[in-house]
Amino acid sequence: MRKKTTLILVECAMMIAMSTVLSIFFKIFTMPQGGSVTLASMAPLILVSYRHGLKWGLGTGFTHALLQMVIGFYAPPAGTFLAFVGVIALDYILAFTILGSAAFFGRPFKNRAVSAAVGTAAVTFLRFICSFLSGILIWGSFAPQGTPVWVYSLTYNGSYMLPEIIITTVVVAILVPVLDRLPGSNFKKAL
Repeated sequence: MRKKTTLILVECAMMIAMSTVLSIFFKIFTMPQGGSVTLASMAPLILVSYRHGLKWGLGTGFTHALLQMVIGFYAPPAGTFLAFVGVIALDYILAFTILGSAAFFGRPFKNRAVSAAVGTAAVTFLRFICSFLSGILIWGSFAPQGTPVWVYSLTYNGSYMLPEIIITTVVVAILVPVLDRLPGSNFKKAL
């Protein structure tokens, strides 16, 4: 049992590293106040969910969130402690941790590609919701004068999250069935 746990920990660490490398070096474009479109940087975190289940997926997503804060934390424009906590919660902790629950959302679907696509679309959409709420509650001061804050947040966050959702969903929907066929794969056990 200890050997298996160690192997899972190593695999999760590798997926965090892969996600980090993809988010830093494989950006398609970057937004001025944060956020970018990458070559599926969320996919490795989502794959942990399908490979090892909810507990490992959420733990990997949470650890990745902490690493993202260390690498590229954007201080909120509001000067309150509550705004600071809001940025940490919405833009980092919740946004990345939720990615580890993809297999849970895909569970009702028997077809693995469909399960992967639905689960990935659900969790990446929830990540968008975190960014959208953060844009309304915390980053609203960047909205052009006369533009409702919710419209600004929707367009700003949608401009990079929609392509990211599509890219990640396609990549994971292709990878999960392929990885299922690898010798020694235990993807089926996670669900």
